[in-house]
Amino acid sequence: MARSTAPPPNQFPARPTATAAALPRPMRADARRNYDRLLTEARATFAEHGADASLEDVARRAGVGIGTLYRHFPNRHALLSAVFQEALTALLERSRELAASDDRPCGALVAWLRALIAHAGEYRGLSRALMAASHDESSALSRCNIPLRGAGERLLVRAQETGQVRAEVSIDDLMQLTNAIALAAEGAPDDPELADRLLRLTLTGLKP
Repeated sequence: MARSTAPPPNQFPARPTATAAALPRPMRADARRNYDRLLTEARATFAEHGADASLEDVARRAGVGIGTLYRHFPNRHALLSAVFQEALTALLERSRELAASDDRPCGALVAWLRALIAHAGEYRGLSRALMAASHDESSALSRCNIPLRGAGERLLVRAQETGQVRAEVSIDDLMQLTNAIALAAEGAPDDPELADRLLRLTLTGLKP
């Protein structure tokens, strides 16, 4: 009888699965404290000075060196992406509420676009950063746009299926328009109604 050539059990250590290898390593307590402080101070700094604020200033306010900031956030877009995770969660939840509401589909889409404009205008310079990131798939901000794009597209398709929005309108165009409107409103701080006027003007071109 031929002898088996299979190695005896447990002769070799098991290789980690691809899933296990991809899991992020947990942060040490001191690294987690630095991460949380950096996020807190980034929110405050961006609110005070805009999304183009000095990252060195963020690190100084957090009580760490700039090297520590870059270890957690390799570039400005990565830090902005982390800062806006809470806003991203709220926007996705808002889209689900609108999709499940009894509002007319076009009304739900308009409410969603208003929420996007408010988000893009939250910090000075954010709308410009979001517009730039939309053309760079490697950007952390661009990756944040993926779930937003999917959420908005569901609302858009629903409005198109009822004939309330033209079939050729795309969610990518609408997201660029919201950023452009937020950017225009940022340049006219003395006209708080400008964003809504521009959105209403845009909506006239959406309908068939």
